[in-house]
Amino acid sequence: MSLTPAADIPTDAALVAALVTAQHPDLAGPLRLVSDGWDNQLYRLGDDLAVRIPRREVAAHLIEHEQQMLPGIAARVRARVPVPVRVGVPSAAFPFPWSIVDWIDGVDGASVTAAERSGLAEPLAEFVGELAVPAPDAPGNPVRGVPLRTRVEVVGTRLRSLSGRMEVAALEQVWREALAAPEWEGPPLLLHGDLHPGNLLLTPASGLAAVLDFGDVTSGDPATDLATAWLTFDGEARERFRAALPTPPDAATWRRARGWAVTMGTALAMSSDDNPRMASLARHTLDQLSADD
Repeated sequence: MSLTPAADIPTDAALVAALVTAQHPDLAGPLRLVSDGWDNQLYRLGDDLAVRIPRREVAAHLIEHEQQMLPGIAARVRARVPVPVRVGVPSAAFPFPWSIVDWIDGVDGASVTAAERSGLAEPLAEFVGELAVPAPDAPGNPVRGVPLRTRVEVVGTRLRSLSGRMEVAALEQVWREALAAPEWEGPPLLLHGDLHPGNLLLTPASGLAAVLDFGDVTSGDPATDLATAWLTFDGEARERFRAALPTPPDAATWRRARGWAVTMGTALAMSSDDNPRMASLARHTLDQLSADD
C-alpha cells in the first residue's frame, strides 16, 4: 500500500495557538485544523485568517519560498492567492517558518468532478499566462520546471510499480513522446509547480475563487504548469483551456506538458491509497492521459 507521506514535525492546535500568541498576539483567536496535506497543515484562525505550518521537515523551507514570492505574484495575477499577512519566524518553540494568511472561502477543486471544474478552463488559462514571466531568481526546485530527462528514473520506477495495478502501456507511450520532444530553450518562466485541483478553490458557481499552495514555486519549463490540462480537466475543457492560454503552446511544449502530467499523476497514484480525494485525482489524471490522443 502506498500512503501519504508521514508527518515528522509534531504540531497541534495548542502549539499553533502559542506561536500566534507569542509572535502576533493581536491576531490570537480560536483555532481548528481544516487541512492536513502532504507538506503542511492549515488551521483556521477565527473567521478571517488561517495559519499555514509545515508537517514535514523536508518541505519546511517551502513556506519561506511562499513568503518570498507571493507578494509579487499577487501583484501580477488577477486570481486571488494566499499572500501571507504575517510571517512566523523560527523560534525555540518551533524551529521552522510558518505563515498567517487570509481565509478564502471556496469549494475544494479535488472534491468535485471534472465536469464541475470545466468552468475553470478560461480563468485558469489566464492565471497560467499571467504567472509565466521570466524569473531566473525564483527558488530552485529539483522536481519541477527541470528537463523531463532528469525524472526518467523515478517515473520509470512508478510506472513499473503501477503496472501490477493498472494498464500502463498508454502512459509509457505518452512518457516516451514527452521525452523525445525538444527541451525548453527559452528563459526560465515563473511556475506554480503543483497546479492540480486540490490547490484550486472554486466559487459556488464553479468559477475560480483562488489558487493555493505555492510551496513548489520555481521557474523553468512552462510545460510543468500546463500539466494541469490533464490533472484538472476532461477533453472538452482541456481544449478550451489550451485555446484560452495567452501564449499558445507549441506542439513540443504540449507533449512535454503531457509528460509532466504523467510525472504528477504517477506521484499521486503512488502516495494516495489512504487518501480517497487524492486517489480519485490520480485516477482521473491517468485515465485522461491514457485516453488522450
